[in-house]
Amino acid sequence: MSKIIFTDFQQKQLEKNPNVKHVSERSIAYLSEFKLKAVKENIAGKGPKDIFIEHGFDLQMIGPDKPNQCLKRWRKTFEKHGETGLETDLRGKGSTGRPSSKEQTVEDQLKKAEARIAFLEMENEFLKKLEELERQAKKK
Repeated sequence: MSKIIFTDFQQKQLEKNPNVKHVSERSIAYLSEFKLKAVKENIAGKGPKDIFIEHGFDLQMIGPDKPNQCLKRWRKTFEKHGETGLETDLRGKGSTGRPSSKEQTVEDQLKKAEARIAFLEMENEFLKKLEELERQAKKK
């Protein structure tokens, strides 16, 4: 998410752009057609800033780094999922989320279990010391 906070005026200006789906106070949702076109133009050698300017975006409004950030993310999605990755929203209910423990190897599960055991042992030692200090405080 961007550090830029868009004013109501800026949100309305951005929503007038035909490549924008919607704009909130902190984010811009781009149309999938624009994302795909931008990725293809970028692969062909056009710079991210040039692409955004040619498609009607004011870099002072959205931030000078936004084109680079967006195209980096979109190219990664395009390489991993193809055109359908840019056409569908991979966040939310359809998201795969964190990898489940079923996908972890036995070695990874063992390391995780050993780390948890070590943490719990340290926690027990801490609680024992705390109880001892409380008993000594009550005696005094």
